[in-house]
Amino acid sequence: MSCKYTALLQSVLLATLRRPPTPRPRACGAARRTSFSRCSSLRAGSSSAAGRVLPSPRVCAVNVQILDREDRWFERGAREACKSTTPHSTEVEASDTTYIRPIVLPFHPSPGKPLNGVRRSCQVWGHHIYPLPTTHGRFTLRTHSCGELRTAHLGEEVTLCGWVQYVRQDLFQPFMSVSPVMVTPACSCLTHVSSAILTGEIEVHANNVEVLNICQKLPFEIKDFVKKSEGLRMQYRYLDLRSSQMQYNLRLRSRLVMKMREYLCNLHGFVDVETPTLFKRTPGGAKEFVVPSGEPGRFYSLPQSPQQFKQLLMVAGIDRYFQLARCYRDEGSKPDRQPEFTQVDIEMSFTDQAGIRDLVEGLLQYSWPEEKGFVSPPFPVMTYEEAMRDYGVDKPDTRFEMKLVDISGAFHNTQIQFLREALHQPGGSIQAICVPQGAVSSTHMHFSFSHLPSDNFGPCRPLLGRLRLQCADLLEGHSVKVRDPSAFHFLWVVDFPLFLPKEDSPEQLESAHHPFTAPVPEDAHLLYSQPHKVRGQHYDLVLNGSEIGGGSIRIHSASEQRHVLDTVLQEDPSLLSHLLEALDSGAPPHGGIALGLDRLLAIIVGASSIRDVIAFPKSFRGHDLMSHAPDFVSEEDLRPYHIKVTWPEGLTPGGEDQ
Repeated sequence: MSCKYTALLQSVLLATLRRPPTPRPRACGAARRTSFSRCSSLRAGSSSAAGRVLPSPRVCAVNVQILDREDRWFERGAREACKSTTPHSTEVEASDTTYIRPIVLPFHPSPGKPLNGVRRSCQVWGHHIYPLPTTHGRFTLRTHSCGELRTAHLGEEVTLCGWVQYVRQDLFQPFMSVSPVMVTPACSCLTHVSSAILTGEIEVHANNVEVLNICQKLPFEIKDFVKKSEGLRMQYRYLDLRSSQMQYNLRLRSRLVMKMREYLCNLHGFVDVETPTLFKRTPGGAKEFVVPSGEPGRFYSLPQSPQQFKQLLMVAGIDRYFQLARCYRDEGSKPDRQPEFTQVDIEMSFTDQAGIRDLVEGLLQYSWPEEKGFVSPPFPVMTYEEAMRDYGVDKPDTRFEMKLVDISGAFHNTQIQFLREALHQPGGSIQAICVPQGAVSSTHMHFSFSHLPSDNFGPCRPLLGRLRLQCADLLEGHSVKVRDPSAFHFLWVVDFPLFLPKEDSPEQLESAHHPFTAPVPEDAHLLYSQPHKVRGQHYDLVLNGSEIGGGSIRIHSASEQRHVLDTVLQEDPSLLSHLLEALDSGAPPHGGIALGLDRLLAIIVGASSIRDVIAFPKSFRGHDLMSHAPDFVSEEDLRPYHIKVTWPEGLTPGGEDQ
């Protein structure tokens, strides 16, 4: 006999969220419907569903009560997609085939309303109910968290667990009250009610306190206003993570990731697939980490990204792939980089640039933290040539103007020798930056002139791009507002060159993005005659002057991919024989993107470094200051891998440079 539940949904409007309706899933080819959950008795027009199923042009909060077969009631908070704000009730009968999908959407009860019984949260999406995490008390020894208590809890008995921050002995002790404590009004025992903290109106009277553990004097105080060096913070990362800012950063990261999963997997039918970490060397790209295999002379490589695997998944018919991928790049001591990082990796079959951009814009809009404002697609689109011409960089910060201006016309008859020489060279020009209120710091600014080739922007244009940013820094150093730190300006940059000259060998070409990027259709014929003039179907997503994502439409023809590797890039195609064979197996047109999760979060929270949004990051040199990794390995441990270390002159095991 099937187990049935009767649910009474009585909407109580609490707040209307300013979020546009989430677009419905799109299908390629014939019309198809993506199922997000099995809820067979909850369908529009179904005889087993009493009441009405409403469309979802706006979102409002409702209370949901569910009665199980033992007649026990549980109060639940929810958000229901509803057509109007008029309170209504819907009675639903769900069969035992109903599946419940977890998501993260915060529910805040009405001020002053006590939490009676077990409170849970869920979302009603269309006709599907998704439960949310319970309160802090469930599964643990406490009933509430310390910062959760309000005047709504007056008179309740609570059990709290946590750390004591201020005691007379100057210790920092974790504690748990083994017996309940009574919450009483602050005004009955305090002469002053603190409005600076959310718990300032209540006070907890403890019946008993048990110290669970003690600690020695800490290397620094766990207070936000106490300044610590970054080295000290990383050495004692487990203490630094107790700070309110780091707690907020990591919890925001968790919420953002959960919302991204909900949008991609539950709403748009993406499949979360894990790809291998041990792989082989990839031609081109960044320097890779190698891992010994135990076979003489054979090594694995840690992947820079799951690029080849996600293309193979498209050949396999997965159609829509998604993964929170760990990536590894040995980039030495580049500023604000990490040897291991996380990216939101996405790939789709039968798509184009516009489809990828629409997907990513919807993803960011859906997962964007509400306390940070709202994201409004579509994002502006700028070509690579426009970005370099106006801003001097391919990832411009569009929060302020100060574009590069060609003032060559004003110097046609100049008698200044070096300006005349610049103008007489092929493609030479004179560029300037219009700096508003720049006179306040003109004594600190130094300008230089140089010719800028017209066919490619050469080395001078990026110098002007950096000068533009330095001008903004100087102005802000003199209290001139240039960039709004609370603003978020997204920008798509498209039409990049497919190939660029190598720095060490300018007569040879290398991929501007990676060797799997397809040319734009208009330039496809130039791939076999003038590859240096080909534009690629590569697109970057820029936020406030930082690249937070990059992707492309891929080459799905094996012959074209082989020509790019062998003829244009002069790479050995046998290194990618598995991919070439897969493309020859009827690969569909496909494309994707990878979003840098660490960089995105750092910009959202206003962190100065991506290390502030990673739980256990590496230092500037790629070291773990807490565990002292990387570490030395003895000759005995290296012997099974057939590896012997030859020390450079001046170095000794365990020592530094002599």
